[in-house]
Amino acid sequence: MEKYLKNEDEMLRGGQVIGEQLQAGDVLVLTGELGAGKTTITKGIALGLGITQMIKSPTYTIVREYTNGRLPLYHMDVYRLGQGEGESFGLEEYFEQDGVVIMEWGNNLRDELPIDYIEVFLNYEGDGRSLRIEGQGANGKRRANELVATLN
Repeated sequence: MEKYLKNEDEMLRGGQVIGEQLQAGDVLVLTGELGAGKTTITKGIALGLGITQMIKSPTYTIVREYTNGRLPLYHMDVYRLGQGEGESFGLEEYFEQDGVVIMEWGNNLRDELPIDYIEVFLNYEGDGRSLRIEGQGANGKRRANELVATLN
């Protein structure tokens, strides 16, 4: 399923709908070119989780933690990390927490991701973006299908 999001407001709303459905232990990998809207979608997801803090890109800090919503949010940007470097930052420990992990550029660490995760693809389409959700692993596929159903 692909959903067209014509502007930033629709991206925030789409993210919010996703965030309202997320459960403890969900891992989302955001995939898309620079400027495709990964942080914007994350801002919407945070709204859906009830997080009121300002969401900033964790580009230079690798991980930002937000704990004032219904679930903790661990927002990662691993753009600058190569395969095998996630372990040195302890990223796998976040996968075992009772929160939600959002990892921008997670495809850079594909071998270090958990078995089950949800991948959110954002691509430029005209003036807007297309959003596509796929799951990896049995639970990841089930969760992805549930999220897709809420976006229709």
